[in-house]
Amino acid sequence: MGATATTTALDRFIRDARTVFSTHAEEEARWNALRPVLAALLSDPDVVEASHSWPDCRFVNNRIENLLFYEDPDYRFVINALVTSATGLKGATTTLIHDHGPIYTLFGVLDGHQQVQRYERLDDGTRPEHAELRKTFDSMCGPGDIDLVGPHEIHSDDTQGERSVAIIIRSECSENIAAGRYLPEKNACWQAPGPVQVRRAFY
Repeated sequence: MGATATTTALDRFIRDARTVFSTHAEEEARWNALRPVLAALLSDPDVVEASHSWPDCRFVNNRIENLLFYEDPDYRFVINALVTSATGLKGATTTLIHDHGPIYTLFGVLDGHQQVQRYERLDDGTRPEHAELRKTFDSMCGPGDIDLVGPHEIHSDDTQGERSVAIIIRSECSENIAAGRYLPEKNACWQAPGPVQVRRAFY
């Protein structure tokens, strides 16, 4: 049966994502199965149009903001967005190299472009607040591109002179979960809570 006129792309995403969560117990298989579900959401023109009214996210008190649209009552996954102005995250003075702690994340570009970089850690992690990183991946991602970020995988994502919007699906709300932050030019790292959640209507 086709979608009814009152069913939105967001409704369909939530329905299909819940089906994936209910039928895939193994994490890696579950998150790979979510890729085409997120791809359908990213390709919907009404979603792109809705995103034009979403506010830019900020970097305040050393914490980034994410828009929060939905938190599933049964499977705990959340639907976030990161909206970055053409000049970068308001309040940020550098690209934020980070990980998401124990959380799985699907990062899908909806509008604009994001430079996505990946890093590997060269040291053994035994020295407090010390990390040595090597960049392993650097790519410009555009609308429809999706990146799967596993637990503790170090990466960055940054706009390149244009407003960009990414829809982010996380395995759980990250606001109070400690995750890694990195300054490779100083071989420094520390733990900090995840993004501040700014509740917002999708449409």
